[in-house]
Amino acid sequence: MDFHHVSVLPEETIEALSIVPDGVYVDCTLGGAGHAARIAAQLSPKGRLIGIDRDETAIAAAEERLASAACRVSLVRDNFRHLPEILAAEEITSADGVLFDLGVSSPQIDTPERGFSYMRDAPLDMRMDRRAARTAYAVVNTYSAARLTEIFYGYGEERWAKRIAAFIEEARRIRPIETTADLVAIVDRAVPKKVRAKGGHPAKRIFQAIRIEVNEELTILEGALTAAVRALKPGGRLAVITFHSLEDRIVKRTMQKLARGCVCPPHTPVCICGHTPEIRIIGKARAAGAEECKENPRAKSAKLRTAEKI
Repeated sequence: MDFHHVSVLPEETIEALSIVPDGVYVDCTLGGAGHAARIAAQLSPKGRLIGIDRDETAIAAAEERLASAACRVSLVRDNFRHLPEILAAEEITSADGVLFDLGVSSPQIDTPERGFSYMRDAPLDMRMDRRAARTAYAVVNTYSAARLTEIFYGYGEERWAKRIAAFIEEARRIRPIETTADLVAIVDRAVPKKVRAKGGHPAKRIFQAIRIEVNEELTILEGALTAAVRALKPGGRLAVITFHSLEDRIVKRTMQKLARGCVCPPHTPVCICGHTPEIRIIGKARAAGAEECKENPRAKSAKLRTAEKI
């Protein structure tokens, strides 16, 4: 299959998962099976690998790449938000490791007709799962200017969010905004030229914001991470790779929350909450080395966080 994606932090991820040869591992963001293939290579015939992805192209590519794996492999086309249901359907009661490699994959960005890239003209789509009803076209053409402002500011950290949303609202009164080129042209008009000359093209932040909204990337994350921890057996590992500050903040906060013990107010003489930590956080976030960043520029912003089930 034509699905070439270079997985970031490959060796560090395998080290973080601390593979048990006969164990059960879940890759919640399968992609082209770069990480999954490395996990499978560490597993015995008694081992089990569950791969989840909502992109049918990724599933097809992973089937080819994992065809010769010695362990038992199950590939599921679904959203990782349904992790408990997926594991129940696969008759998995507990796992030794769960991996999330968040964000958009290289093939999705590099395939023009998917509409993820602001540098290629294509229909406004941006769906990771092309069965989904919500598209970038729907977001751009039907959301109110106020809601677009919230998305651009919250998910894209774009300080010109309100002005860009107003320009979109004005443009779509004349005709629908149908392509990525149409949207980029509107952003160009909305953001002053002297601003566009600094810090990269603002369309990059707008496209990120719309993509996150279309795929609900941030709203489902805390719940999915919590479900993953609950699915782990004691000593099992959770490894999460993030690519921008918004998702990394959620991962860090969720791990800290799950690692906390008593949450009673400080003045309470005796613990009455009964809250106990579910995980211990292992070390600090790891970043890709200089050599990997040189070979794969998309690794520059990657962070790997690891936790172990108590």
